[in-house]
This record gives sequence, C-alpha cells and structure tokens, in this order.
Amino acid sequence: MERKKVIVVGAAGRDFHVFNVLFRNNPAYEVVAFTATQIPFIANRMYPKELSGKLYPKGIKIYDESQLPQLIKRQKGPVICILAYSDLSYQTVMEKASRVNAAGGDFMMLAPLDVMLKSSKPVIAVCAVRTGSGKSPTSRYIMRLLRKLGARTVAIRHPMPYGNLKEQIVERFATLKDLDRYKTTIEEREDYEPHIRNGFVVYAGVDYEKILRQAEKEADVIIWDGGNNDASFIKPDLLITVADPLRAGNELTYYPGEMVARMADVLLINKVDAATKAEVERVTRDLEQLNPKATMVLSDSPVSVDNERILRGSRALLVEDGPTITHGNMRIGAATIAAKKYGVRTTVDAKKYAVGTIKDTFAKYPLLDKELPAMGYSTKQIRDLEATVNRADCDVVLSATPTNLRSIINSNKPIVQVSYEIHPHGKEFDSLIKRFVRDRVK
Repeated sequence: MERKKVIVVGAAGRDFHVFNVLFRNNPAYEVVAFTATQIPFIANRMYPKELSGKLYPKGIKIYDESQLPQLIKRQKGPVICILAYSDLSYQTVMEKASRVNAAGGDFMMLAPLDVMLKSSKPVIAVCAVRTGSGKSPTSRYIMRLLRKLGARTVAIRHPMPYGNLKEQIVERFATLKDLDRYKTTIEEREDYEPHIRNGFVVYAGVDYEKILRQAEKEADVIIWDGGNNDASFIKPDLLITVADPLRAGNELTYYPGEMVARMADVLLINKVDAATKAEVERVTRDLEQLNPKATMVLSDSPVSVDNERILRGSRALLVEDGPTITHGNMRIGAATIAAKKYGVRTTVDAKKYAVGTIKDTFAKYPLLDKELPAMGYSTKQIRDLEATVNRADCDVVLSATPTNLRSIINSNKPIVQVSYEIHPHGKEFDSLIKRFVRDRVK
C-alpha cells in the first residue's frame, strides 16, 4: 500500500517529538519534510539519520515555512500537513490552514494525548495560556517545595534544539559549565540557568523517550517545565496551567493555550500584583467558563534587582526575555515594571541603537516598543546584541532576561539584574503539592 505523505509544520520542538513518536518507525507514512519558523536560523538543516530511523537513511530536510505551498505542490498525490508548534493566534492558525488547503494539502492538528509519553514516576506538568506567563518561576517554586518535602526532583524542559541536532539528542544540565558544553542559545540559558543555580538538574534535547527514561533514574518526581503555551510531552498526574492577566483575553484566542487551560487540574493566575482588578477579573471569568472543575489559584510575581542604588534617577536601557516580547506580544515586561518600581528617570529607545539581526528583529515584530529583546540564537546575533547595548546612550542596562547577561556580552555600562519569582496567595497551592507528594511519591 502506498505510504501517506506527511509534512510536519513546526519550530524545532513539538515537530520533532511528533515525528519521533508517530512516524519514525511507521511504514504507513512518509514524512517528506519538516518546515520551520518563529525562531531564527533553524531552517535549512537536516533532521539527521541518527534521529530519523531506518525508514529515512538520509535524514529529512527542514525547510523554511514560507516554502510550504511549493512543498505541497511538489508531491504527487495528497499530503497531510500537521501543525506542531505553539503560541499562535487563532487568526494565524486558520491562515496557515487556508494556505495549506489552497495548495492542495490537508491540515491536521493532533491531540496532545496522541504523543504523550508515560512515565514510571509521578509527573507535574507546568504549562501556560501564553509564553511569558510565568511557567518557569512556577516550576522553580514547585521544585523548591518538593525538595523541602524530601522528594528528589528533576526538570524536563520543553525542547529548544536550535543547533547540531545529532549532538542534542539527550542533554543533561547540572552545572553552569554544561551551558557552554552544549553551546546553548540565550533562550536556552534563560530557562536552564535558574534551575541550575537552585541546585536542580534539567534535561532537554530532541528524543524525549530517551530523555524521560534517563531522568527517571534520578528523580522521585518529574517536573515538565513547558515552553510557549504548548502541551506537555509527558502525561501528567497533575497539570498546572498559568495565565497572565497582563494579556487578559488571550486565554481565549491563542492555540494551544485555551486547550491546556481546559485540560488543567490547577489554573494559576500569575502577576496579580502588576495587573488591574479588571484584568484579573476578566481572566478569572474566562477560565471559570473554560474549566469550572479546576482549582483556581492567584499569585503575585514581584520583581527585585541586585543593585537598586544605581537605578534611581538613571537613564536605562531595558532588556527583556526574547520570546515574551517578540512572538509573545507582551507590551511591557519585568524590566519595565522594575524601572518604575526603582525610580529610573527615563528609559531609552532600544530601536534607535539596534544593529544587524537585532534591527531585523524590530522590523519583524513592529509591536516592540522601547525594550530590547535578548535575542541570541547565533554567535553573530549575540555580537549584534552586544553592539546594540554598547551603542545605547544610557547610564545603566536593566536586564530582565533570566540568564546572566554579564556572562554573555561585554557591556560598556553596568548591568543590573531583574529577578522575579511567584508568590501564591494563601496556602492552597502548597497544600496541593503536599497532597501530591503524600499520595503519589513512594
């Protein structure tokens, strides 16, 4: 019987996982291509033979998503295009479906359960309705609490394999030196470094079956620390979905954020301290309609800095977590909140000083205002980021990227680090985790 042809439409994450679980050894299908978007420099690579299996001895080509209609038309017979990435507005999802259908392809969206792995250990998954809602601070809070309760905990992080894929099959981060060993991007450092500094091990990579089995050997509880607003790759025993009132309404208009809100056992509304009462009420009302059975928790996310003195009265360049203010569409980030809290006199417009690929990023995301996204997906982009910072006419750099920017660029002005952790209201959230340990951990 002729194999059904498939194109996996992704962004170097769920797309590879979908292939590994459903298609790698499935003779009923032929994956003719991956496409890539959203993250710079991830197209025009190969999904290598070391990962693609015996059905694909030469590997599989990864194309830029802009080539998708041509790829569909190039095939003889029907093609199934599977959407396998996240943090997309409903308008964008249907635009992609229309492009695929118009070119003659079928458009498919898989249920998360179709590709969820089953763990031998209890799993807490932390997901969100949008990127930048506070998944990683929530994961860190849970892991610290589990440690106090005597449970060994390992984080498995949503994939970010943007480099040499055959060298990223299984990655284990236990020390800061591992960040250099695996040649991580700034985005990866933003998510791995805080866990490492807290004394926890983080796993990531490409083959999540292998990753999970290795992580299980050193954990009593697995934490899935999600990316964007994607669903967990591992079947959770407890699913916590974080919502962001600073983007009130997005919980109803982004894929797959609404889906993970509907699936949640716990809905955590974060950043209550930075939002208005009306914004919090809007998100609460929306989530209650989506998932009335979930436990609702409110949480603050206060910011702090490591050098308050030099901020007061200063002119500051604000640096933010890249994905949050680019495709995450966050209008203000933690650096802006910290600037107001700690008396910064004025903030400079990063666009005026942007060079190279950083300038390209501002052009790609016109909603970006004064803040500088911490983009660093290649050596050149890190150098462009450094040049942009050093060209800025300011007194200080206020950096809210969770990684230590001082260790990545050589700045000609002082860098003040912004930190933020969650502070759940009341005792209910802690009680949920304590019951989980009591009931699930042997």
